[in-house]
Amino acid sequence: MQNKKAICWFRQDLRLHDNEALSQAISSADIVYPVYVFDTRTMGDHGKYGFRKTGKYRAKFLIESIVDLKKSLSAKGLDLIIRIGQPEEVIYELANELKTSWVFCNRERTTEELYVQDQLEQNLWTIGQEVRYSRGKMLFYTADLPFPVNHTPDTFTTFRKEVERFTSIRKVINCDFDKLLPHVSNIEIGEVPQLSDFNYEDDFEPYLPGGETAGLTRLQSYLWDTDHIAAYKTTRNGSFGMDYSSKFSAYLAHGCLSPKQIYWELQRYEEERTKNDSTYWMVFELMWRDYFRLIGKKYEEKIFLKGGIKETEREDLTDNMNMFQIWAEGRTGYPFVDASMIQLNETGFMSNRGRQNVASFLINDMHVNWQIGAEYFESLLIDYDPCSNWGNWIYIAGVGNDPRENRYFNTVLQSKKYDSNGDFIKAWCPGLKSLPPSVVHYPSAQSDDELLKYDVILGRDFPKPIIKSEQLT
Repeated sequence: MQNKKAICWFRQDLRLHDNEALSQAISSADIVYPVYVFDTRTMGDHGKYGFRKTGKYRAKFLIESIVDLKKSLSAKGLDLIIRIGQPEEVIYELANELKTSWVFCNRERTTEELYVQDQLEQNLWTIGQEVRYSRGKMLFYTADLPFPVNHTPDTFTTFRKEVERFTSIRKVINCDFDKLLPHVSNIEIGEVPQLSDFNYEDDFEPYLPGGETAGLTRLQSYLWDTDHIAAYKTTRNGSFGMDYSSKFSAYLAHGCLSPKQIYWELQRYEEERTKNDSTYWMVFELMWRDYFRLIGKKYEEKIFLKGGIKETEREDLTDNMNMFQIWAEGRTGYPFVDASMIQLNETGFMSNRGRQNVASFLINDMHVNWQIGAEYFESLLIDYDPCSNWGNWIYIAGVGNDPRENRYFNTVLQSKKYDSNGDFIKAWCPGLKSLPPSVVHYPSAQSDDELLKYDVILGRDFPKPIIKSEQLT
């Protein structure tokens, strides 16, 4: 009897735990070939506004995640086949050479990923093979939702109430590696590439280590080792330090952590330690991730268009690249904005509170097209996820799922509230280190003589404000 063979194509699901595509591949076949393809378009192409689609920070996180995945698979007796190219062609060629019956993968939802899926499916049909899709990134299964995806409510609150009332969370999936047959293949395994292979500079220390092992370690630390989760709701809007928030987002975006794994660890934590608003709020944030993903599926290309899902372009927003560049480089003269942008540029990370503020400032104070900011974030963020990133930008721009009109963040007041002592600002804007908390959030409100008392000169130690706004004073 001929052995059944399958490819498991890893995408944004770089883990062994709770990996439905991997589980189904193992259940269906006697021999499984795990494959990861570094897509040359994702790694090398540039977007509409000239930013590289994947910047060096996310590229390093990805490469570290693949190294970790390869090691974990090796411990289970499997070799991770690694290629650089276009997945729809590479996977097809491997399937043809290996004489497999299926390609298993977790389904993606946005335009570029859908194109790759569809092309691969068409290529495989020509050799009598098929793609079998699973879900890999969501807390909820779409089949369990109380509405079809195209009827996803247009406000998060309605969505949350419905799913909390009617939808349960499925258990974490485990893979039975022991059922696989040992095999020898002449196929070239391939090496994990270096940053230099994609023309990136490896001149930085990563903000977070990539990979499933690091993600599970972070989950263990944030919940069990430190109990930081018990205060999450009150600390999550902070900006300074590593533990004010969970730092799960990059691991979720790359699929190094399963949202269901987090959910069930939270349930265990609530049973064994404490249950409060903070533990609930982590689930609340996971629901937001699902919601943006469903909105991305419902509205497809619209989440990337200037008019958003409301199909209403704001006439006050222009493609002013000079103003954008000042914002991107952290030279606006508003400390909380500049500190957040400098952190992003130097680490690939920014707090959620920072993201809301810098986006509001670019859109509502500088009147620059939100799409440019969204594309810039796509390039730099280590935790970039298409639906979450673009969904949040259209939300702030007023062309997305926000039931309020003119959502505006006063960055000066926000800075005083969420960085009261100015620790975050001073960490990234060292020219302001000598300023007291009463001055550091908006130094340009002081006279030159007053600032000289602290040996601070605007234009030398920190930029003068690019704009003046009564809303921001």
